[in-house]
Amino acid sequence: MNWTGVIPALTTNLRASGAVDHAALAKHCRWMIDSGCTGIVCCGSLGEAATLSFEEKLAVAATCVKADGGRVPVVLGVASLSTAEAVALAKGAGRAGCQGLMVLPPYVYSTDWREMKAHVSAVMAATKLSCMLYNNPPAYKTDFLPEQIAELAAEHPNLHAVKESSGDTRRVTAIRAVCGRRLAILVGMDDAIVEGIAAGAVGWIAGLVNAFPAESVALFDRASRGDQARAAALYAWFLPLLRLDTVPKFVQFIKWVQAEVGHGTATVRAPRRPLAGADLALARTVLAKALKYRPEL
Repeated sequence: MNWTGVIPALTTNLRASGAVDHAALAKHCRWMIDSGCTGIVCCGSLGEAATLSFEEKLAVAATCVKADGGRVPVVLGVASLSTAEAVALAKGAGRAGCQGLMVLPPYVYSTDWREMKAHVSAVMAATKLSCMLYNNPPAYKTDFLPEQIAELAAEHPNLHAVKESSGDTRRVTAIRAVCGRRLAILVGMDDAIVEGIAAGAVGWIAGLVNAFPAESVALFDRASRGDQARAAALYAWFLPLLRLDTVPKFVQFIKWVQAEVGHGTATVRAPRRPLAGADLALARTVLAKALKYRPEL
């Protein structure tokens, strides 16, 4: 498992009926890899995992593995209402051919460190697959602190990475301080990628990459090489789009942009609804400006 580079949090292509469009999903997966992405994360928050059944999640993983053809690792997002189902997903991911897991706290129920540690520990102990802990307190109301992450790393040899989405890039430095090089740190918020790399992050679980993979890979490469001037110029162009990844309707925004650039559809599952009103106007304005001034790479 390679926890470095640009790894898309893949959207889940849906038909108008709401069913998963596996042919479109496979095509999209191949486009990401052909564009220079180093892995695939399926069934994450952007993949609308909360609306997918257990069977659908494993079917999506299998489609990505087959489409990938072994070129890059495929990672399954593991989140559920219960620990038992999360453990079953972790085991199913291995059978589906995944090489890694993105381990989330449980949906809905968020409590103290003792219980959250028990949940994610059960998932990691159930598999030999490489695991990435997903810390996103704004979305999941559980905040894995650097010292707690170090505790998990000491107890689980297959915990190899952290997706840091607290919104505070100081966390990258703090995790590095207590874990050293034991864990790879990846940025999980699109509009914090350059700052995260400067703090020591080595990977990006990206959202707008679903519509702009070449630009995402170029931005990551420039920032990682310390090409500050060219990274800053590309970041300035990209930021209005990247900020669409950090709002409640990020799934609708990203799928709409993806469809507008000719890759996929804007179809989402309820309770999400298609963009309308001020949200749609914002998306149109941001995308129109981005396309008008799209830089040559």
